[in-house]
Amino acid sequence: MNIVILGGGKLGRQLARNMLDRKYNVHLIEKNKLRCMHLANELDIELVCGDGTELETLRSAQTQDADCFLAVGGSDQDNLVACQLAKKEFGVKKVIARANDPRNLPVLRTLGTEIVVSSTEIITNLIEQEVDMAGMHMLATLNKGRAAICAITLPENTKLNGVALKNLSLPAGSLVISVVRGEKMIVPNGDTVFQPLDEIVAVCEGQSQKSLQELLTAEKN
Repeated sequence: MNIVILGGGKLGRQLARNMLDRKYNVHLIEKNKLRCMHLANELDIELVCGDGTELETLRSAQTQDADCFLAVGGSDQDNLVACQLAKKEFGVKKVIARANDPRNLPVLRTLGTEIVVSSTEIITNLIEQEVDMAGMHMLATLNKGRAAICAITLPENTKLNGVALKNLSLPAGSLVISVVRGEKMIVPNGDTVFQPLDEIVAVCEGQSQKSLQELLTAEKN
């Protein structure tokens, strides 16, 4: 696989190392000459010293042959321009941009970058999930973090004791996919009846997670 990375900072350097460990063919673009010298001594890599927002620099990094283009430089504007050039001028199918400022995420996404990541946003989301979703365990994320597979155990005095799934008003954007009862896993249907201490596994979109948690943790008065 051919990878082009824009930005030779800490993140770009680590990504390059990881890709090299996986035996990928990696080109790295960095416009700071001093940093390029350090990178050349640290990494056995194809290094291009130049501005990643210029076509000639991207061409020198063989962007036209890239399977994936990663823009992780320190400037969100440069990352966006480089991704747009990689996609529109060189036909790269997968482009990924780093948003240094999470306030720029909507702009980067709106202007066509396939995947936009922000370490600030990821950490904030993790904190919010731990605080807001107490009692609900996230098993996996889906659709670039917009949905999740979650698990929650019904309380001993659950309001749902004896309630069939077909009679449960699930929040929009949520779906119960399994019920674990002791050592047994049940693939539920409308007639499945809930019991105390059932572990419910569900798929839910971001907006429905809190509503689903409130529904499943409700206890009898």
